[in-house]
Amino acid sequence: MKKQIKAAMLASLALAPLAMAQQVATAVAAMESAAVDANSEAAAAAAGPIATVEVATRRTRSSVAMKGDDIQKILPGTNPLKALQTLPGVSFQTADPWGNNEQNLSLFVHGFSGQQLGYTMDGVPLGDQQYGNYNGLSPQRAVISENVRGVVLSSGAGDLATASTSNLGGTIETFSSDPLAGRNFAVQQTLGSHDTSRTFLRYDSGKMGDASVYVSAMHHEARAWDFHGRQGGDQVNAKFVNDNAAGRLTVFFNYSDKIEPNEDSTVHSATEKYQPYTRPFLYPDFQTALNYLSPTGATPAAEGNNYRNYYSDAQREDYLGYVKYDWNLNDTTTWSNQVYYHYDDGVGVVAGPIGVAGLPALFAVYYPNQNLKQVFGNSGYATRTTEYRINRTGWLSTLRTEIGAHTIQGGLWFEKNESQAYRRWYALDVNNPSSPYDRPENPLITQYGSEIDNKVVQLHLQDEWRVRPDLVLQGGFKSSLQFARGMMPVQPKAGAIAGGSTALPEGDIDTKKWFLPQLGARWDVTGTEQAFVNVQKNMRQFVTYGGGGASPWSLASQSAFDLFKASAKPETSVTFEAGLRTSRSFSAGPLTGFDGQVNVYHVNFKDRLLTISPTPVISAIIGGNPVLANVGNVKIDGIDMSGTFHFGRAFSFYDAISYNRSEYKDNYLNGANTVPTAGKKIPGSPEWMNKFVASLNLGGTEFQLSGDYVGKRYATYTNDLSVSSYFLLGLGVTGRLPFLDGTWVKNARYRVNVTNLADRRGDLNVVVGAADRTYNTFPIAPRQGFLTVMADFK
Repeated sequence: MKKQIKAAMLASLALAPLAMAQQVATAVAAMESAAVDANSEAAAAAAGPIATVEVATRRTRSSVAMKGDDIQKILPGTNPLKALQTLPGVSFQTADPWGNNEQNLSLFVHGFSGQQLGYTMDGVPLGDQQYGNYNGLSPQRAVISENVRGVVLSSGAGDLATASTSNLGGTIETFSSDPLAGRNFAVQQTLGSHDTSRTFLRYDSGKMGDASVYVSAMHHEARAWDFHGRQGGDQVNAKFVNDNAAGRLTVFFNYSDKIEPNEDSTVHSATEKYQPYTRPFLYPDFQTALNYLSPTGATPAAEGNNYRNYYSDAQREDYLGYVKYDWNLNDTTTWSNQVYYHYDDGVGVVAGPIGVAGLPALFAVYYPNQNLKQVFGNSGYATRTTEYRINRTGWLSTLRTEIGAHTIQGGLWFEKNESQAYRRWYALDVNNPSSPYDRPENPLITQYGSEIDNKVVQLHLQDEWRVRPDLVLQGGFKSSLQFARGMMPVQPKAGAIAGGSTALPEGDIDTKKWFLPQLGARWDVTGTEQAFVNVQKNMRQFVTYGGGGASPWSLASQSAFDLFKASAKPETSVTFEAGLRTSRSFSAGPLTGFDGQVNVYHVNFKDRLLTISPTPVISAIIGGNPVLANVGNVKIDGIDMSGTFHFGRAFSFYDAISYNRSEYKDNYLNGANTVPTAGKKIPGSPEWMNKFVASLNLGGTEFQLSGDYVGKRYATYTNDLSVSSYFLLGLGVTGRLPFLDGTWVKNARYRVNVTNLADRRGDLNVVVGAADRTYNTFPIAPRQGFLTVMADFK
């Protein structure tokens, strides 16, 4: 099978010597300025296959885009991030077919993890996408998927104006659709495997003078494929636009409330004899959960670290809104101002056995010489929560003007964020057990409480100089400043912190980087070919989170925090990229056109930060006393090649192949021991990937077959363990239902989607958290099918 896949990749490489996408001339500029009907696709489907990927021709860096219509073809309701897995250099995995589950989400772009990228929605910063949210929210919680106009990936270096403190390795920009020009009421219903039901409604007012508005709502629910948990939630969007000669006013509101029961990853190591394909929780069978434990609350010894919890879940409630005004000062100058607000109230819940992972010692500190099983409700289980709160406001201001051959842009981003993370423990009463759909109340223990006040200021200035009609130079810089202060209103009880620490850290860290430069050029070599080159320096600010992860405020002692503050540096990267784009039409033979891009890049990634822990972070609930330190540099080299072959209006074939070599340059110390990482590959990120999309249009019915090959990935920092490659197929069929069209109904249509068409098994994503000998995985979901029916009402 591996030889066949490699042969297919080489054949694809021969077919696509240049690379990315379709409709080169339209790309990102149109996506950022023109409204796309997010609901009506019938006319486009009848005309022929729709572009899967578009190339940005106005940028000096590699930027590719996907329209909302094409995102929905993958599966209605798809997370915009999941849609990016079609693009070269992008590795995305999550357990559910929509890509909505955040607990087991894995994203790599050119060797950088998801937390090292920048994310925005209509310009509003979405934070770094860490599962324990502290400075943002996921794109699918910021806007209903069906209301997404498009998503843009800048895989090497993002725009200087991007509002992000984490865009070390590129940016992902999501854009919401605008209200339609005509009045319309759209209805969409999806049904499918595992009791899936997704309902989407949207009302557009149509033009009312210069103004228009839409209101939409979504309800989604689906049973997890391998355990009895219903994942989903409700979401509401509203958008108002008033556009006239003086300027454009936009008001956007989003409300999201979702609950996602989660399963645990499977632990793999030489000492784990029991390594199940899935590790589901026991809910709702409470009697089985009681029988699963010994009388003292111990799990079966034969299952080791792969024991089962009663349940776990993520609950997230978000309010997000912005007001933006683009003021046309004159024919050549615009001044854009945008204010936004985001409030999040969330909780991560695990109801698990009280006798595992060092919990008896922790609980004994709070309840010495007591029967812990009785203390926690006599079930043998306790409920642990991490309770989050985000309260952030921000302002973005950008002035853009044209002076002769120069287009000058300058701007400011300011954000104030107050975030909280509280760890609490609750009883799980044997007579009244809770469920993953409840929010626990009346805690027995508040283990710690972290509150962080963070202010971010980002400035940028750039000049785009059209030296001659076919040559543009672009240069500029940005400044990134962060002022963070962390407090610990609730400290653990004496003896509750492993390693002998007496208190969790408090303090402030200010980080200022005034000059992060960028220089690029694009050259229209011919009327159909364009070359580009870009070099840019970026920095990732320190993570301001007090509930875990690679943050100085998540260290276990004041001394560790003080050491970090005195010695650590933020991660930085210098990215070099160059490429060639092309768009050609042919008049002979069946091949009528080709669009593509080839992009090569080199990255010097400096001062990598790593949490060095005495216990494996992926299998222990109670850790030791970790150290967060810079552990050296990373060298990244790679090439992306992709392209679309057009065979008239009936058939097109898109293929993308990518190679990435991300290599650690240094060893690091764990206490007195040297961890030999120099020369090793970054774990979790594949070297080889290949994706394709074949689209066929027959009589107004479109068939789309997609393939996704992800090569071998290392699973530890020392590369002593790895997971095998996988190759997945997906099928989509879209067509019209003309017999439903009538006086009140128009554009009735259907869509059939099948995921994992060949029903493959294997390791979908690998969870890396140790130097050697152990790692965790989540499995590939089985084949699933979905039917969507949609229509517009006059």
